[in-house]
Amino acid sequence: MTISQLSVFVENKQGSMSGIAEVLAEAGIDIRALTIADTTDFGILRLIVRNPEEAKKVLQEKNFVVTINQVVGVEVPDQVGGLARVLRILDDALINIEYMYDFLAIKEEKAYIIIRVENNAKTVELLEKNGIRCIKDSDIVF
Repeated sequence: MTISQLSVFVENKQGSMSGIAEVLAEAGIDIRALTIADTTDFGILRLIVRNPEEAKKVLQEKNFVVTINQVVGVEVPDQVGGLARVLRILDDALINIEYMYDFLAIKEEKAYIIIRVENNAKTVELLEKNGIRCIKDSDIVF
């Protein structure tokens, strides 16, 4: 059970981010979560959106470099220690996290954590075995 995430190559120059947001807005595609990692010259914008295939298509039509990859989505209580429990389980199993970010769920008192790991299936199995609910695209309410 994974989440589809867009990764968009972004030049580190004025207007790059607004260009991406405008393309998605014109296509009626809602952004649910995002994060960006940058260097001096470029960045990688990671997005959770409604209809990632359509988002990829419209961005590529505007010459953006876009990929869709699968990441693990985890639902945790939005309270102190929610994230710490997930991280301890992964750390004890020697699962390395490449990156992660979170956003609040529309469901009351829940947060979603997006985690990029080497082995999604192993991570999902481990978390669910420990009572952590992993989510899929359809669980994210827009």
